[in-house]
Amino acid sequence: MLIVMQKDASQEQVDKVVSIIRANGWDAKPIPGGERTAIGVLRNDRPVDPGLFLDLPGVKEAIPVSKPYKLVSREMHPDNTQIPFGNGDVVIGNGRLHLIAGPCAIESESQAIKTAIKVKEAGATFFRGGAFKPRTSPYSFQGLGEEGLKILKKVKDETGLFIVTEAIDVDTVDLVEEYADVIQIGTRNMQNYALLRRAGRAKKPVLLKRGMWATVDEFLMAAEYIMSEGNDAVILCERGIRTFTKHSRNTLDLNAIPFLQRETHLPICVDPSHAAGRRYQVTPLAKAASVMNIDALLIEVHIQPEMALSDGPQSLTPEEFATLCKELRDMQIPVGTG
Repeated sequence: MLIVMQKDASQEQVDKVVSIIRANGWDAKPIPGGERTAIGVLRNDRPVDPGLFLDLPGVKEAIPVSKPYKLVSREMHPDNTQIPFGNGDVVIGNGRLHLIAGPCAIESESQAIKTAIKVKEAGATFFRGGAFKPRTSPYSFQGLGEEGLKILKKVKDETGLFIVTEAIDVDTVDLVEEYADVIQIGTRNMQNYALLRRAGRAKKPVLLKRGMWATVDEFLMAAEYIMSEGNDAVILCERGIRTFTKHSRNTLDLNAIPFLQRETHLPICVDPSHAAGRRYQVTPLAKAASVMNIDALLIEVHIQPEMALSDGPQSLTPEEFATLCKELRDMQIPVGTG
């Protein structure tokens, strides 16, 4: 249930509603808005009687929330969530398209910095690169670990790009939170509930990738796990799902984007690189997604894709990425900070 307060409700009146919610053994989630404050009722094990609140001073209405996901839902939070970075010049969720670009894996300091300089020149505001790499094969390159995180810090120090990198388990979240600006939860971990809860207690935004097997409802419930622990800065990333097709690595579910925009207030990112698995498909998919008013694109870029230790076949060269950025601007897509 969502308790909507009147515009002129006092803090004392809001606190009274919160105290009644907690007295019944439920959780209260105040949601400040531009013109009102609302209070979500969470963890209720039985229907909530609106009569508990409707006669309280300052209460305007009590609205049942029909979705299984509460904090994620537009019913609970009708305004789009905006996530600021740095001094606030970069905001994900404010109507501009931000580009998150870089290699699948950090291989060396030289590789990372050279790539970062190129993608920033083209228009990226975020640099992505894996320090920890969960791979299908145990014999594949698994990442540089903390050394990779230290390289990412040097990238930020030298370029000013914000850093996105993946935490693969509860034990690595502390390290990633220390070095990164955004904690990525990968597709294989979308339903790793212990990891989701730990990310929900982090002080950094979380980029949550949809599981390659997951329905949209399951995707939103995974985001609910993060938000239920107190972290409201969640970015949803559509990265393609498993289907029967063989012409691409996965199938980019563009149908999901307007559904997500209707159902949730959270920013939406699209990763065409993992959806395609083939370099020639990445740019067309990126352009298709960009016209749907998404908030970010996550693009794999490598200075020498043919030599990449991970996902070379789907990585753009810096020149191809620069061309994509130009084409997006030619399409009048508002890219980056302006």
